[in-house]
Amino acid sequence: MELVVEAKDLVEKGFAQPIGFGLRPALLVVDFINGFTDPSSPLGSDVGAAVEQTNRLIRAMRGGSLPIYFSTIRYDDPACADAGLWLAKIAGLSILSAGSKGSEQDGRLLMNPHDPIIVKKFASCFFGTDLLTRLVRDSVDTLILTGCATSGCVRATAVDACQYGIRPIVAREAVADRLEAAHHQSLIDIELKYGDVLSVDGILAALSAAGTSAHRPVDG
Repeated sequence: MELVVEAKDLVEKGFAQPIGFGLRPALLVVDFINGFTDPSSPLGSDVGAAVEQTNRLIRAMRGGSLPIYFSTIRYDDPACADAGLWLAKIAGLSILSAGSKGSEQDGRLLMNPHDPIIVKKFASCFFGTDLLTRLVRDSVDTLILTGCATSGCVRATAVDACQYGIRPIVAREAVADRLEAAHHQSLIDIELKYGDVLSVDGILAALSAAGTSAHRPVDG
């Protein structure tokens, strides 16, 4: 809740109520792909610390036999026509064409060969994908989010999760953005209106203590 201290008046009006954990959490690693995690890429920035924090959560989820999903952006048309208007806004998206290394998962992630990858064209991991179907199949009601960018794909996914009735829990140190101001403001926005923003330590404590806690864990 320290994120929204500067919005104390909104909290007093009823914003930023805790959603907490439901009965079955899953981890979604949003777009930690080479095109976004390589600082030399036109879309990239240094997200190494957030990748390390994500790996802490991956280990915990595997230890609890809980679902883990990864996502990527990939365009199958050679000219990236399937990027639609977004390509006109962000020219660098062209590096995410099929067959390029830009859309591949960052090699530092502790992935297993069988881990599911959600392939998308736009910001939200729900838009135009089968993610919701997978969550329903796996009885998931809580989605722990890591990845990038906080102000783009992470935020869009958190908003859609809330709208679909899936509890979004954003892991504060495991998300990253190209702009620090956008990162900070997006975390405040999510905390105020869409989900819970918790420390990685707080999430790990909840998973360790109960795994399916229905209460908001103490945020470290």
